[in-house]
Parts: sequence; structure tokens; C-alpha cells
Amino acid sequence: MRKIGFDNEKYLNMQSEHIRERIAQFGGKLYMEFGGKLFDDYHASRVLPGFQPDSKLQMLLKLKEQAEIVIAVSAGAIDSNKRRGDIGITYDMEVLRLIDLFRSVGLYVGSVVVTQYNGQQSADAFIRRLQDMKIQAYRHYLIEGYPSNIPLIVSEDGYGKNDYVETSRSLIVVTAPGPGSGKMAVCLSQLYHEHQRGIQAGYAKFETFPIWNLALKHPVNVAYEAATADLKDVNMIDPFHLEAYNKVTVNYNRDVEIFPVLQAIFQKIYGSSPYKSPTDMGVNMAGNCIFDDEACKEASRQEILRRYYIALCEKKKGADKTEEVDKLKLLMNQEGLKAEDRIVACAARKKEEETGEPAAAMELPDGRIVIGRNKELLGAASAMLLNSLKELAGIPDEVDLLDSAVIKPVQELKVSYLGNQNPRLHTDEVLVALSVSAASNENAAKAMKCLPLLQDCDAHCSVILSPVDADIFRRLHINMTCEPKYQNNKLFHL
Repeated sequence: MRKIGFDNEKYLNMQSEHIRERIAQFGGKLYMEFGGKLFDDYHASRVLPGFQPDSKLQMLLKLKEQAEIVIAVSAGAIDSNKRRGDIGITYDMEVLRLIDLFRSVGLYVGSVVVTQYNGQQSADAFIRRLQDMKIQAYRHYLIEGYPSNIPLIVSEDGYGKNDYVETSRSLIVVTAPGPGSGKMAVCLSQLYHEHQRGIQAGYAKFETFPIWNLALKHPVNVAYEAATADLKDVNMIDPFHLEAYNKVTVNYNRDVEIFPVLQAIFQKIYGSSPYKSPTDMGVNMAGNCIFDDEACKEASRQEILRRYYIALCEKKKGADKTEEVDKLKLLMNQEGLKAEDRIVACAARKKEEETGEPAAAMELPDGRIVIGRNKELLGAASAMLLNSLKELAGIPDEVDLLDSAVIKPVQELKVSYLGNQNPRLHTDEVLVALSVSAASNENAAKAMKCLPLLQDCDAHCSVILSPVDADIFRRLHINMTCEPKYQNNKLFHL
């Protein structure tokens, strides 16, 4: 059963107030590098139960009148059609999606910066498109020897060559469609330009993870390493903070490695550095809002297991995930975890062993385990989904939510007209059939109303799901994992 361990309201108030204090510290203008996802931060909500996926957005809304959004996207990502792994759209399209999302909640988007620009025609085309849409767009150029060639970086031929980004508010939030977009470089370039113009401004970094005032090996921080295993991030004690204050704090390797360079850049621009450590740069207050440490630890351990199963499945699909899987195994060993510690995985495997058919299991909010297996009309994931809704709605197991008269025409459409060889209904088809049935079937209507209760539930399937089913569980915000095997021995799988 999922326990709440994080005080979200305390976090919103404490975090926004701390950022206001940091703005004041620098004389009224702050460039804040915003790491992670502003929208839909489901990793944070999984490892800090009680943290809402839009918490960072809600926090920014408390600073709405002061905040201006600047979105950084690298020219290389545009040129290579780089995609977000979770929603599958290219980085340039994600920029447009983010602008729409920010505007929809009343946040002001000032501009887009195309970073690491080196004459890419695709980047030029994107800038023209932005300009046609009346969106301010700027170019920041590749700097030879970045980030170590500090004399060049902090000069007219380095940051000085970049376009100066016109801003009008006191809090400039620099965000991006994904990692490697050059957010920090945008902030530092702007500090250089502001200083050249006699404008006082500062820099801060907002990263939720690792949480600086939790232990290095706290499961919440270990879960962050699991989430970034593909990036080879490593949590570590901040040596600069320890030396300056004789206090142990946690940061991660990239920030620790780059800090001497940042210090040198600050000294070159201002004559001195405002920070003595990478931890000093951060503004994250999440660690102060945990009220049930054990709940957060258990949630984080489950996240590590979930990441492990996901990596195994990606490897089975052909991705080069050997190093990532090995890293996740090490993290599991560190936490004393085994693959069998995922309860729903054991339940699905056991059902498959008993029936010889693929099976799926879900843990409901009250801890009950619901099973589904392949049937004539439904796949295992679809059967599990319907069975879970019946349990939540208090509908007896023997009652069919979908009459065969509803399912049969859908199967005929799939097989006879759309050329699908598998007549069983996928989860999207089941939900459409359920919504249609709800108009005349009281039980179907009751089951439909229970769909929101499935959010944050853990589930597992004994075979790799089809992309359609995987997408439905993602959109329902169900934490689905799978065994790293396919239902059949075909060579080609969608």
C-alpha cells in the first residue's frame, strides 16, 4: 500500500520563498538553470510520494509576476532530430509544446535560444519558424575549447559573440526540452553580457535530485542514479562544500567536475565567485519536506527495481543497454534488492507458470493484487485492467463488463478489415468499448469512474507489451514493467 511521505504544500511555499531570497541576494535579477521536468515530473512523484507531478510548475506560478521563461535547445539536437524518450517527439517540436504549456497557465515565455550553433541549416530554419510565429529567437555559438578555455570563453570572441538575450523580469528561468541543451552556458553567457552592460545579475541552479541534505546512499538519491544510469551520473559528496564549511552534502559528478570552471568564469566576470561549492549554487528545498522517511525509502527502492526491468526490456528490444543494466544491478545490490522484490512481477510470473499463458498483475491502492491472463477475447494486460476496475468498483468477478456482442464487432474490424492477426483486444480498444458500454451498462459506467484510482499503481506483465498497450499504461500513469521476453518467437516485433 502506497504511503504518503512528502509535504507538497510545505514544499511549494518553502521553495518559492527561498528563490525570492536568492533573487534579492543578487540585487534583483537571477538566472536560474532549471533541471529536470517542469511538467509531469513523475520520477519525483514516485520516489517522494506526496510530491505532485506539477509541483515545480505550481511553485513557479507563485512567482508568476517575476518569472520569465527562456528555453534553450541545441542546434545539434535539432539537426539530428533528437527525440524525447518518454513522449517520442523531436526537441524542436518539444520547444513549441513547452511554449504552449507555459502560456496556457499564464507564464511568460520571453525567448528561445538555439545553443551550440555552428551554421546548421536546420537550426536556421527553426529560428525562422519561431520568428514567423512572433517568438524571439537567439543564437549562441560553439566556443572552441569549452569549458576549459576560460580566457576565450569570457571574451568578446567567446560569450561576447553570442546574441544578447533581451529579458524584462527579475527571475529568468532557463529550461530545455532535455539534457545537453546548454542551459548553464546560456545563464553564464547572459551574466557576461549583463556585466558588460552594468547590470547586476546572479546565477542559481534548481535540480531536484540528488537531494543535497539527504545521505549519499539514501534510497531517494540512489533512485536518481538509477534514473540516470544511461547518462553515467554518479552521486558523490561535494568536496568543495566539505572543505569550505566542514559539512557533508550530496551532489553529482558533473556539477562537481565543472565547478572549478564555473568559479573561474565567475572570477573572470565579477572579480570573485559568489559560491564556494556546487551545493551553494542550488536552491532545492525538497529534502526539508519529507515527513515519512521510510515511505520515501520504500518508494525509491521500487523505482530502482522498475528502472531495472525497463532497461532489461530495452536491451531485449535491441538497445545497447549492457552497461546500464550492470549499473542498475550494482545499485540493487547496494540496496539489498532482488528482482523478486517487485511483488507484481512475482504475481504475474506465478500466474503464467500456472496457466501457460501470458499474465499481468496490478497492486491496487489498498494493497490487493489483481491478476489478468490471456483469454480468447482479451490480452493479459487488457484482462488485468478490466479486473482491476471491477475490484475498485465492487463488481463481482463473474460479471462481464463487456458483452461479447460489443467485443466481437471490434475483433472483426481488426482481423477482417484492418489485417491484424491478433484478435484479442488491446487496452485502448478495451477502454473505447468500455466507454461505449457505459452509456447503457451501469456496471461499465461504475468501472469507468474508477479509472483515476489506478494512477500510481504498480503493474507487471510476464511478456513485453505492445507499444499501444505500453502507451495506454503510461497515459494512465500506471507504473508498468515487463519481463524481458516476447510472447512469441518471431524475429520482428512492433
